[in-house]
Amino acid sequence: MSTTNAPATAATSATGAPTPAPAPKPAGATADSRPTRDAPTPRRARAWQIRFAFLSLVWGFSFLFMKVGTEGFAPLQVTLGRVGFGALVLLTILAVKRQRLPRSARTWGHLAVAAFLLNALPFSLFAYSELTIPSTLASICNATSPLWGMVLSVVALSEDRPTRRRVAGLGIGFLGVLTVLGAWQGFSGTDLTGTAMALGASLSYPIGWIYVRRTVARGRHSHLAMSSTQLLLATLQLAVATALFTPVPASFPLVPLLAVFALGALGTGVAFLLQYGLVEEVGPTTAQMVTYFVPVIATTAGVALLNEHLTWNTPVGALVILAGAALTQSKPRTS
Repeated sequence: MSTTNAPATAATSATGAPTPAPAPKPAGATADSRPTRDAPTPRRARAWQIRFAFLSLVWGFSFLFMKVGTEGFAPLQVTLGRVGFGALVLLTILAVKRQRLPRSARTWGHLAVAAFLLNALPFSLFAYSELTIPSTLASICNATSPLWGMVLSVVALSEDRPTRRRVAGLGIGFLGVLTVLGAWQGFSGTDLTGTAMALGASLSYPIGWIYVRRTVARGRHSHLAMSSTQLLLATLQLAVATALFTPVPASFPLVPLLAVFALGALGTGVAFLLQYGLVEEVGPTTAQMVTYFVPVIATTAGVALLNEHLTWNTPVGALVILAGAALTQSKPRTS
């Protein structure tokens, strides 16, 4: 999962979360107001930790699922299945909770743009990138999203100002990218087109979040309603693109089909529900720490299950990127 400088109540994710706009606070609430809760029991503490671990696994394995999915289907078909199965999960929960989709045409219009920037475009770019680069490299490129987010937020959001800490984090993260790509070797052995697609996907998330923050972030609808609409619109967009640019599959091989189903139902639908449950229970700062486990799990899965080759600079560069990303998101301690 990749976080940006968007509202702290949510995190963008290349690996699954449909990145909805945050719901409004109740009247009279402040930024620090939270419902009074009893002290957490050991059982409750273990419960959120188990969900945190499961979310890390699901998002970490999402890159493997994409890789396996593209072995049987075109990238656009993989992405269509992903958002389609994810939308089905959220719409089912929406119906069970008897919530309604937004009715405003203006809201639907803004969410159509958000669906393209936060779902259809980056998911497709990642799927295409994995035709030529390992899933491990795609997951590391995903981890650069907070770095892009810092740069864009400084330009587009007046309340976000650069600090020495954040600028240092950006520089460290950039060095990490060069390390992963083996810049001292002239980028030999790296498919630059596939890598550029993966980096472009990670850039699309903060662009989308800034758009959401400026348009529908203060809407009156729930996270679930907004996200269901967003994924539904992404499904419609990809259905049109897939019909225009890819032939109908001649067959539906079981393993790639199951990978696409897991990518959508678990990595996009169920993961969204887990993420917002964690944000509500333990707060956004703790919940977004899942970001730093995703590349580790994705790399382990790629090497162990897909026999992907791993050179020393890949994990070292990944750690440098994550350190830089963490620095851009951190705040100096106040006495």
